[in-house]
Amino acid sequence: MRAPLRWVLWDVKDTLLRVRLSVGEQYCKEAEQMGLSLTSVEVNAAFSQAHQHYSSKYPNYGLTQGLNGQSWWMGVVRETFSHCGVQDAALLNTMAQNLYQNFCSAENWEVFPDSKKALESCSALGLKLGVVSNFDSRLEEILRVCGLLSCFSFLITSEESRVAKPSPVIFKKALQKCGVPAASVAHIGDHYVNDYLSSRSVGIQGFLLDRHKLNNPAVPQEHRLSSLQELPLRLHQHMD
Repeated sequence: MRAPLRWVLWDVKDTLLRVRLSVGEQYCKEAEQMGLSLTSVEVNAAFSQAHQHYSSKYPNYGLTQGLNGQSWWMGVVRETFSHCGVQDAALLNTMAQNLYQNFCSAENWEVFPDSKKALESCSALGLKLGVVSNFDSRLEEILRVCGLLSCFSFLITSEESRVAKPSPVIFKKALQKCGVPAASVAHIGDHYVNDYLSSRSVGIQGFLLDRHKLNNPAVPQEHRLSSLQELPLRLHQHMD
């Protein structure tokens, strides 16, 4: 007999909300306020290079190497602008600090149109909700200013838990907070490895949100969602 569903865990970025402008556009706005003239194309390319470098050299915000989310992101920003020819250390630090704080603002994030209703529908079904996200300590404030924080009973971020998806450990930490068997928990996310495979590896009912309709053939149709509008009915089928 299948265990009844009790909890739904959520990824956040690119599942419930997304960055409103491209990183290049956001960074260019900050650079312009400092009197610099850069293009979003060059900044995007520089950011991609810097982010890849930091992700490889300092995984999960460099927590085991003496960094944290803020110092990690400020390093990415400084390196991004350095690639674009900005060499003034004080200016780099100022822009890095400003951008780190700016990404806590609601104006920099766009909540997907189907997110709030899906969360409310899950709660109406009697399900409890939690977050499992590869995000830094700003996530609580971002969810608060976006009007979503009150939907959740708990948040687990990779910075706070010191472990990142796709490690199954972060999902095991979430299961401890849920206090129910893995089979009574679902997880919704947009990343095939980090969300779908990782959650299923510990027995959670993982669903892949496929907003771009990529139709990954490795994911059965019944585990795929093209929008969150499909979720309440799908979950209701798992509750009895």
